[in-house]
Amino acid sequence: MIKIIDLYIIKKYLGTFIFTLGIFTVIIVIFDVSEKLDDFLQHKAPISEILFSYYAGFIPFYLNFLSPLINFIAVIFFTAKMADQTEIVPILSGGVSFRRFLWPYFISSSVVFLITLIFNLFIIPETNGLKIDFENVYINPKSDNSKMYTHMQIDRNTYVYIENFDNNQKVGYKFSLEKFSGYDMKEKLVADKITWDSVKTKWIIENYSIRTIDNLKESMTSGLKKDTTLDMRPKDFEIYDNIYQAMNMKELNERIEKEETRGTGVMVDLKLEKYKRFVYPLSAYVLTLMGVSLASRKVRGGIGLPLGIGIFLSFAYILFIQFSNMFALKGGLPPLIAVFIPNIIFGILGAYLLAKAPK
Repeated sequence: MIKIIDLYIIKKYLGTFIFTLGIFTVIIVIFDVSEKLDDFLQHKAPISEILFSYYAGFIPFYLNFLSPLINFIAVIFFTAKMADQTEIVPILSGGVSFRRFLWPYFISSSVVFLITLIFNLFIIPETNGLKIDFENVYINPKSDNSKMYTHMQIDRNTYVYIENFDNNQKVGYKFSLEKFSGYDMKEKLVADKITWDSVKTKWIIENYSIRTIDNLKESMTSGLKKDTTLDMRPKDFEIYDNIYQAMNMKELNERIEKEETRGTGVMVDLKLEKYKRFVYPLSAYVLTLMGVSLASRKVRGGIGLPLGIGIFLSFAYILFIQFSNMFALKGGLPPLIAVFIPNIIFGILGAYLLAKAPK
């Protein structure tokens, strides 16, 4: 049952969280404008694109990335303020257990968790697409947008190789396709050029020859041009590092399923991106528990000390996220374990602080 004091804490929690979001939005936009202004002017980015493409994607992305820090600071700030004004002592002295005192915090953190999860799964990928498209044109344009020496397995028995694929023109050069039955090659196609036809959604192969092997019999055919359907798309050759952040869950799952067959070396990146969307919102519970346990004790000097410790721990949490991601990408750590490590470590720390909190 929600009581008046619960509504008071929920209002304080969510109000401080929204207020802190607003402050961080202003700060990160000001710093980013000062940093990117030269790029905007150099590449002649239209103001409408800057506002409705870049910052429409930039603000949700960074607020989502910094939401653990923002949430933690908000909890620390208003809880420490309640403790400093001697509001928590009467609550606990009135017979309310510390576990019951945590109930409105749990409700509020659940709201933050659900909103963050919805944004991660449905909204952030779309806004990331706006931001990434803008960055790849006006901030970090690639003068050479070609991918070299690509080997790919497109199904159980079919392998392709493209020596050079131009992402701007959607054209590949020195293309070969090999079909196997077990360990035996049954067909090999070699072509000078392969082009994506976006109207027909097919590939056009030019100047090709096909070698067909049937036990001891071989035959050769050749031609100037033919249409063919292959289980690959130009986006499979995109070379931007941030492209997975703009994929919705359906696209991400399809790419993971294809990568299990193709083995192009991006499986860890794909799984990290997928697991992060589900696991990182759990930080709302972990950091709220830590924040309440840390700030609920009245200390000499006011809210400055717990707020400083909170800022340090929140930055440490983000640092742990980056380290665990790097160990997954470079050190062979399984992606699922990598995304859980920060929450596990800080969850243990939160349990310790809870044990030491005033009862």
